[in-house]
Amino acid sequence: MTETPRAVLFDVDGTLVDSNYLHVEAWSHAFDELGVSVESWRVHRAIGQDSAKLLDALLGDRADELGERAKELHSTFYKALASRLRPLTGARELLSALKRQGRTVVLATSAPEDELALLTDALDANDSIDASTNADDVDVAKPDPSIVNVALDKAGVGPDDAVFVGDTVWDCIAASRAGVRTIGLLCGGSSSAELRSAGAIAVYDNPAALLAEIHLSPLA
Repeated sequence: MTETPRAVLFDVDGTLVDSNYLHVEAWSHAFDELGVSVESWRVHRAIGQDSAKLLDALLGDRADELGERAKELHSTFYKALASRLRPLTGARELLSALKRQGRTVVLATSAPEDELALLTDALDANDSIDASTNADDVDVAKPDPSIVNVALDKAGVGPDDAVFVGDTVWDCIAASRAGVRTIGLLCGGSSSAELRSAGAIAVYDNPAALLAEIHLSPLA
């Protein structure tokens, strides 16, 4: 493990952009349309993992029957909510600060390309981002480590020379499986205990809190 990582890999949904609860709303609306009752707290706990796993967890033995239509409806309803997407507090400033420090910044997400465009438009920080991933880069999303490995390749570093910042247990598990240290953020709605149990080495409230920390002492 290098003392100072050259690259910082970021999840986007719930980490840099306040979108997790819009996903909950969109999925809940989709399930309602399909006549399936799924409580919102269960949807929230599934957010951030591979959509097939999310649908298995929430639809059970009806996932094969309803899954594809549920994904289509989620996409439609989520796009209708896009005007409510906002960067989380300190997100732009954190990315800018890391860029000034000479770090390589990569968005490590398996969001579909059209959803990623909505997120990056809301974030409005393209000058601070070196590369990004999307759903086309992998066959299986988090907690599988594939997307983290792709992000490492795009950053041009090995796992010991990077740190991952995410907001869900799925982020922490995926990064840990790829051998990358993880910093957890509470702004996606997961608890500190959950993030630490999944492998986070440190937990902060939001990007602004992490930014304050790296101003006090460089990220290590």
